[in-house]
Amino acid sequence: MRRTGLLFLTLTLAITTAACGDDSSGGTDQSEPIRIGQIVSLTGNYSPLGTENQKSVALAVDRINSAGGIGGRTIELTVRDDKSLPDQAVLAFNELKGDSDAIIGSPFSNSALATVPLVDREEIPYISLTPADEQVKPVHPYVFVVPALSGTYAEAALQYFQASKLTKVALAYDTKSSYAVAGAKGLQAKAGQYGVTVDPIEEFQTTATEFGAVFTHVRSSDAQALMVWATGAPAVALTKQYAVSGLDIPLMLTGAQASKLFLDPAGPAAEGAVIASSVGVVGEHLPAGELKTAVDELTTAFTQKYGYPPPQFAQDGWSGVKLLAAAIEKAGGTDRAKVRDSLEGLTLTTPNGTYKYSATDHSGLTTDFISINTIEGGKFVPTDFSLAKFK
Repeated sequence: MRRTGLLFLTLTLAITTAACGDDSSGGTDQSEPIRIGQIVSLTGNYSPLGTENQKSVALAVDRINSAGGIGGRTIELTVRDDKSLPDQAVLAFNELKGDSDAIIGSPFSNSALATVPLVDREEIPYISLTPADEQVKPVHPYVFVVPALSGTYAEAALQYFQASKLTKVALAYDTKSSYAVAGAKGLQAKAGQYGVTVDPIEEFQTTATEFGAVFTHVRSSDAQALMVWATGAPAVALTKQYAVSGLDIPLMLTGAQASKLFLDPAGPAAEGAVIASSVGVVGEHLPAGELKTAVDELTTAFTQKYGYPPPQFAQDGWSGVKLLAAAIEKAGGTDRAKVRDSLEGLTLTTPNGTYKYSATDHSGLTTDFISINTIEGGKFVPTDFSLAKFK
């Protein structure tokens, strides 16, 4: 009987210990890793964005683990390729959801939007690396966006146009990209507030390779600038063709082009173009302070490992990990609801700027952290408009 009683006590203690260490209920067993899944475009049209996301996410995870993890727990990263296809993003999410404490989402807006309903159902913290407004307007409880929203980029562009006394702006956008559509809508919706008229409005698709018709319509208008919303190959092709189109008004592009992945293939044709970006892209021009320190940390680590400065997409990935790590630390573990609550009350400075998430704002960034740059000598250089904001 003694041996039976002892065996029962031992089993009871074992079960109790296991239950206490079950992190799915928010435990803090240091023997259990923090499990983060990443959905990323490693192949397909959006692989230039995704590969930079993945490099910086992995780098941030490695640095956190090397420093002892979060609360003594290391991060275990599991990566799934969405192949730049929304249905593959859904498949990847379903593979990751059961074994992940949180998920970092795809840079492809269409993939992210396909995933959001699943996030709502599973109630798992989801850090999105794409800026489509629809992810957080209206707010989805567990979805938080890292890049500045398309609408925020649109407003920053309008502020620049107003300061530059440009009142008539032509618009061209990719109708197959949720990011581009949201940006185009944001530009049109707020243009009047800044004394800007948007006309003509030209549409194209992600597969477009020829933009002569767009330039013809712009040439026959009285537009003082052309703003283009696109991601990937179309922006490169349009920029090259614009350089020989004979148009001499400013060409403005967005954060999707704030990368050597645009600069290298566009080459000399990109000289003089205006590019909106995260402040981190032009970090060397920032004054000393918390923001510059955050930018320098990433720039040093990324350049040492990969041999070139981090583009916009690398800043997004790094910032996503930093935001999630801060929320997990604040929550005292990986209980999903507690991490979500921590994100809603989080203020954190990363290379992208200072985030201030709240119950009504799951984007967290304002136009203060968007820089309007020109391309000079193959590099992004802040305009006087943005330099004045940095002071």
